Amino acid sequence: MRLCKRLFTLTAAAGAFALSQGTARAADATLDLVAPIADYKIFVSEEVDALVSDTTTFVEAIKSGDVEQAKALFAPTRMHYEAVEPIAELFSDLDVSIDSRADDYEQAEADPAFPGFHRVEYGLWEKNSTEGLGPVADKLLADVTELQGRIESLTFPPEVVVGGAGVLMEEVAATKISGEEDRYSHTDLWDIRGNVDGSQKIVELVEPLVNDPAFLEQVNGNFATVDTILAKYEEGDGYVTYDHLTESDRVTLSAAVNTLAEDLSTLRGKLGLD
Repeated sequence: MRLCKRLFTLTAAAGAFALSQGTARAADATLDLVAPIADYKIFVSEEVDALVSDTTTFVEAIKSGDVEQAKALFAPTRMHYEAVEPIAELFSDLDVSIDSRADDYEQAEADPAFPGFHRVEYGLWEKNSTEGLGPVADKLLADVTELQGRIESLTFPPEVVVGGAGVLMEEVAATKISGEEDRYSHTDLWDIRGNVDGSQKIVELVEPLVNDPAFLEQVNGNFATVDTILAKYEEGDGYVTYDHLTESDRVTLSAAVNTLAEDLSTLRGKLGLD
């Protein structure tokens, strides 16, 4: 009986020691990430400032009835949101209002509650009109401005920031490759570019803390592969519409994105955050 008690005591002590060691490592990892996260907050703030500025111009075009100008501004404006999606999604109410799709509403495009970028997208491309979009555009601008204010006072969770690199690529794999997100405008490649840029920025900032040269070489090589694929579809200051891509093109892009997403899913563990 004494031996059992002794073994139990030793086991409990070992477990407590391991837990304390794990907590200490997590604390050390968090401390090491203070500077990269501060830099990442600057990046996010700059992207959201640009989002507000570009949305203001976008809304002006909509309210003036300039369909072609509004169409031209749609994709580059959204890119800023896509680049910071892991942080934006911390505010679920705003994310729904800014970036929800017709699938989220029973009456789809006819539902007056359907808000945000994709409601505007529907009007511009499916109706080729700005009619009725003024209030939707005003709400969109109010929402991105609210997001700007909330981010200013937000303490960025390290696990969300680091995990965001993989989340962004998983987002591409889940909703962008199929073309379902920008289903009316087919501007999906712009969104993908924004997601990739946001993911690359996170990796760039935490790279000095990752003690695994082979992993970093592989990840950076995979980013380069995705960049090379996207470069094939550049047109002017942007990209061709997604319907220009063949099924083979989409399969190639999907494979590269999924490979990158799988690698980045281990990034938190590489930094002691799991």
